[in-house]
Amino acid sequence: MGQNATRVGTASVSTDTQEADIRFSTTIALILVLSAVGLTYEIAAGRVLAPFFGTSLLTWTVVIATVLAGFSLGSALGGLVAERPRPRAVRGVRNALIATAVLMAVSPTILGLVHAGGARGTGGMLLSVFVTFFPASVFVTVPSPLLARIAMEARPGREGSSLGLVLAAGSLGAILGAILAGFVALPLAGSVATFAGCGAAALLCVPFVRDGGSGGTRPGPSDGEAPTQPVVAIAAAAFIAVAGVAGAPACMYESGLSCLHVTREDGEVRLFSDRTMQAAERVARNGADTATGPGLALPYTQWIWARMERDLGPAPTVLFIGGGGYTLPTKLLAMRPRAEAVAVEIDPLVTRVVQRHMPRAGEMIAQAGHDPTQAGASGRLGIVHADGRVYLEETERRFDAAVMDAFSSGSVPAHLVTRETYERLRSIVDGPVYVNLIDATDGPLARGVHAILVEIYPHVEAVQGPLSSRGRRNIVLAAAPGPLDTLDDLPEGYEPARISPARAFTDDKGWVGHR
Repeated sequence: MGQNATRVGTASVSTDTQEADIRFSTTIALILVLSAVGLTYEIAAGRVLAPFFGTSLLTWTVVIATVLAGFSLGSALGGLVAERPRPRAVRGVRNALIATAVLMAVSPTILGLVHAGGARGTGGMLLSVFVTFFPASVFVTVPSPLLARIAMEARPGREGSSLGLVLAAGSLGAILGAILAGFVALPLAGSVATFAGCGAAALLCVPFVRDGGSGGTRPGPSDGEAPTQPVVAIAAAAFIAVAGVAGAPACMYESGLSCLHVTREDGEVRLFSDRTMQAAERVARNGADTATGPGLALPYTQWIWARMERDLGPAPTVLFIGGGGYTLPTKLLAMRPRAEAVAVEIDPLVTRVVQRHMPRAGEMIAQAGHDPTQAGASGRLGIVHADGRVYLEETERRFDAAVMDAFSSGSVPAHLVTRETYERLRSIVDGPVYVNLIDATDGPLARGVHAILVEIYPHVEAVQGPLSSRGRRNIVLAAAPGPLDTLDDLPEGYEPARISPARAFTDDKGWVGHR
């Protein structure tokens, strides 16, 4: 009899331990998944914000601060939820997951509505980020304290290691979420589908959140669970599916780096990145180029080309940092049969879109384009898909001139407007450097870049275009080791620019973006 009792007791302990282990592993898995969802959502938030407010240190700072504030508040509220009786706590966590799913799926729509309501400038960006991304960031972390409590209760006497695994799962999930967003979801599926996927992942966690108390039984209506909760979850799942499939895409073409649109109007093909016009090509009506070569539609490119035509010889080798619409390299190669060009464009998608939609540039890429990093490749137009700064630091090639025309949304990447960048450029470029910026009149970006150029080059000139409705304009500079001849004419609306002295940007203390 005693032996039987011992066997029964042993079997009971074994069963309870196995059940506890299952409960522990489930909670760890849930923590990992929700952490991954939170980080994927955070990175997707910064990406989808770009078409409305650009991409800069300021926008990313606001996104990260807002999402982390949501995580903090959600964790605090989740702690209060975890102290409730277990059935009520489980019901609260499930409701939070359903709310997370819906709010994440509709985030792009909410952002569009806030922007359409007139949110502009830094204040509008702050409002948009808070209204759109803060609520979901709160709800996604509400489950964490209860899951941590369940995990620690599952292994009595081993609370320390249980807590360590909870924290490790949270960190690992964040790492996985960052990798998933940057390398898989956003480049391959796009932002709208990524938000819907985040919502779907949160919703899939709902059935696994159950009362792990004595016996590990699931809470039923008698335990206080709302009988309508399964219906709400199903409705949320249907809503997320519709949002992911039927939701209007934020971009015509999208990668992890670019949100692109192409339009045709007034005899021009126009390429927009994050709603900022990056390039335009004038299309000849008869399908043939005129004697002046491919038409340049944007005035700043007309000024740069006029300078290049005046400053360069018949067979120059020119470096273009920023491929954009490839209009200037196309013009150079069409008008200078012995010229060569290297265009450094960080996003291969931009090149593919240009090939598909911009006839002259696409034809030039097809005829002369090649990858100069490949052995045996030849052609007059080298195309390198890399970061411009990285290329500058690594290349051993010399150039006769360079065009700095790289943009991220409506601004120049900060690491491309530093003294160190232009010192490196000066060491590999023997002739003039042409720089295109978008800034306010005598704005901080123009002042910082102008300060760099006057430190490095003895001859610098600047012109500026018309003021846009946003209070910004193209400011184009030319810097050279020798005197620059005066141009006879300027593009319509352009005039010489007066730029005040300022501190030169450096890698340590540089451009932070438009405010």
